[in-house]
Amino acid sequence: MGLSKAQTVMETQAGEVTSYRQSLKVDTGRRWYAVYTMHQNERSVARHLDAYQIETFLPTWESTHVWKSRERVRIVQPLFPCYLFVHIQAPERQMIFRSPGVVHIVGNSRGPVPIPDSEIEFLRSDFCHQRVEPYRELVVGERVRIKHGSMQGVQGVLVRKESGCRFVATLELINQHAAVDVDADEIELVTGQAVGSLA
Repeated sequence: MGLSKAQTVMETQAGEVTSYRQSLKVDTGRRWYAVYTMHQNERSVARHLDAYQIETFLPTWESTHVWKSRERVRIVQPLFPCYLFVHIQAPERQMIFRSPGVVHIVGNSRGPVPIPDSEIEFLRSDFCHQRVEPYRELVVGERVRIKHGSMQGVQGVLVRKESGCRFVATLELINQHAAVDVDADEIELVTGQAVGSLA
């Protein structure tokens, strides 16, 4: 016969979203929100929301796993476990909860709180591409900012290590950190002093 019941429901709901958006006469502006999901449900939630025509962003990073056979395998996994981001208008928040695996939209006692656009732009930028990874240690270091490029002015913390410098950006709302290896000439202290001039 025809489509399964689940497929029919999904298409019906997706159609509702389309009709809803077409009915909006004025675009009140979309904001980014963090969605907290059940463990290892980030990708499935993103797929469901994409079917509802909800814009999503699931930042990922690559790590290398060595099996007992000594085979090295590259693994792509979520940068922030149990989190993904959605770009929606306030009235569209109810659509998020139609996806299995969603726990809540991050916020405070008054409701969901949007993520600053600059934080999402940083994670999606070429500056982070292929060199970003989660940072789960205590963030202690000098306050710095990026000197050049589209991310010029973005601030973070400089964490020094034996092999060089690491720029750590914090998403305050979800208390998660992302680290990027950088050269000293890519960043400067917020005071304007060059990082390379420090002892």
